[in-house]
Amino acid sequence: MSVEIKSHITELLTHALAKVAPQQPASLISLERPKQAQHGDFSCPTAMQLSRILKRNPREIAAELVAALPPSKWLASAEIAGAGFINLRVDPRAKQHTAHSILTAGTRFGEGTRGQRQPVLIEFVSANPTGPLHVGHGRQAALGDALAALLELQGFVVTREFYYNDAGAQIDNLALSVQARVRGIEPDAPEWPADGYRGDYIRDIAADFLAKKTVGDTHVRAVTASGHPDDLESIQLFAVAYLRREQDADLDAFGVRFDNYYLESSLYTEGRVGDAVKALVSAGKTYEKDGALWLKTTDYGDDKDRVMRKTDGSYTYFVPDVAYHITKWERRFIRAINVQGSDHHSTITRVRAGLQAASSTWANPIPAGYPDYVLHKMVTVMKGGEEVRISKRAGSYVTLRDLVDEVGRDATRFFLVSRKADSEFTFDVDLAKSQSEDNPVYYVQYAHARICSVLSQSGEAVETLADADLSPLTSAREMSLLNRLGEYPEILDIAARELAPHQVAFYLRELAGEFHSYYNAERVLVDDTSVRRARLALFLAVRQVLQNGLRLLGVGAPEKM
Repeated sequence: MSVEIKSHITELLTHALAKVAPQQPASLISLERPKQAQHGDFSCPTAMQLSRILKRNPREIAAELVAALPPSKWLASAEIAGAGFINLRVDPRAKQHTAHSILTAGTRFGEGTRGQRQPVLIEFVSANPTGPLHVGHGRQAALGDALAALLELQGFVVTREFYYNDAGAQIDNLALSVQARVRGIEPDAPEWPADGYRGDYIRDIAADFLAKKTVGDTHVRAVTASGHPDDLESIQLFAVAYLRREQDADLDAFGVRFDNYYLESSLYTEGRVGDAVKALVSAGKTYEKDGALWLKTTDYGDDKDRVMRKTDGSYTYFVPDVAYHITKWERRFIRAINVQGSDHHSTITRVRAGLQAASSTWANPIPAGYPDYVLHKMVTVMKGGEEVRISKRAGSYVTLRDLVDEVGRDATRFFLVSRKADSEFTFDVDLAKSQSEDNPVYYVQYAHARICSVLSQSGEAVETLADADLSPLTSAREMSLLNRLGEYPEILDIAARELAPHQVAFYLRELAGEFHSYYNAERVLVDDTSVRRARLALFLAVRQVLQNGLRLLGVGAPEKM
């Protein structure tokens, strides 16, 4: 049921409440969806709540509320049931109005104003530039990009950011791995670095380095290989730039783009890590022990204090994260959302504690819940009933490129966003490639293609259907389909509040199911002109919502399949 209809019914009940119990707040009015369709479109339990307050029989109060309802062409009936529920039935004209609203709004149907132009920074993917993107990065890309689109539709001003972890031990290991390949050392040789990367892509980087090739693009400064095996600094710069270019190409093919790229290395070169540590020390939130510098994270709910600076003088991994998030706050992102793997769970308390501690002396300190986190579990890839564990190129895991090449971008994006982020997910390659109703992306896209086919066969001018008389739409299946269409804006609102884009995928599958059932049960291109045009207008409304939802998820809406 549409938000507009629900709001209207709520207003009617609020008016009745003001007459029956004028001293009671309007917040007592609530609407529920009956579990059984024969009980109506909405059920209101307010009379039972009032009975406890007024010490009166709830059925008597319910009768007074019903009698006090103002007349409305959108309300067909209001009946008392059970202990005092008010069951309400919506007039078909209200549901038919939903289709008109969709056809009028077009691509804007579902937009909200909750965000009120508030800036939001969403950081996602943020892969170490040490290898090709794996399917876990792909899940993060699909989730982060859909979440960004979802918040934009709700009126937020979203910035998509990629944080490059181009500093630390993993980058050192990358450089040593490429250097070993440059020198002709194989991964199984005794001289191979203990923590070296073994994938074939290391050999590719080494070959390009020896060929003295140039790596560079719009946001990576050009790096020209020296080709000398002893030039470890040049090797490192070249390898990082090479892999950043590769990752960018994978994301571009996946339809994911970023507004900003932030380098971890810049936190050191610009002195931001040192500044963050000074702020923590100045705030009195640190202490020295056993030759290390500790942060009093127990002051902020952690189970024990954490080392910030180790005895060798290097910082633990969460310290640059604190410095990075301070920059987010300084850039006026009062709300920041991080989409990360569930392996980052342990860092949440430390980063938040560090941010609160570092800003504790500020006039406007960073709040306790900053930033928000959406943690996702990793992906298991299955093919032919067996788990796929490795890629020929990466050597130890399945790459995002492997998956896209195998099943296509649309199926990959839809599948990776179709489950709640914190749930385990098995990506069935065979299912993603199948043309059956069990394949959710095929099922949804096929609904769109079917509608396009019917509209094409009809010979009707599509642009005239927005003015079609929808009064012939009265059957139970048509009412059910109109109800489902009306739910779309509310689904987007809830998904945005809960940071849960998977709900959009669920909704699209349900809408497609309602449509296919209707399509199989009813003829659309009938002789009766008024009925034909009404049903075509209904189809056009379904197509519009399918397009809107698929676009939000970064998935195409094909006209033929």
